[in-house]
Amino acid sequence: MKNVKIGTIVRLIVMILSMVNMLLTVNGKNPLPWSEDEMYMGLSQVAAILTTVWTWWKNNSFTKEAIKADEYLEDLRNGNNQLHN
Repeated sequence: MKNVKIGTIVRLIVMILSMVNMLLTVNGKNPLPWSEDEMYMGLSQVAAILTTVWTWWKNNSFTKEAIKADEYLEDLRNGNNQLHN
């Protein structure tokens, strides 16, 4: 369990919760105390926040100079310190 990635564990937990939710729903129980509209709004807000944070965190290079700098940084990380022209 030491070498298992966090993403693997998260996917497993989400799958288990999804299966429990499905089984309860099939048996006529509503496991979630929210209406569909409330769930939609909540999930939309979470998606918007996660997208904003992810976009802010990632390096989004738009200019030619920034793209060249990204290429140079990648070369440095790969052990090649030659300048791009």
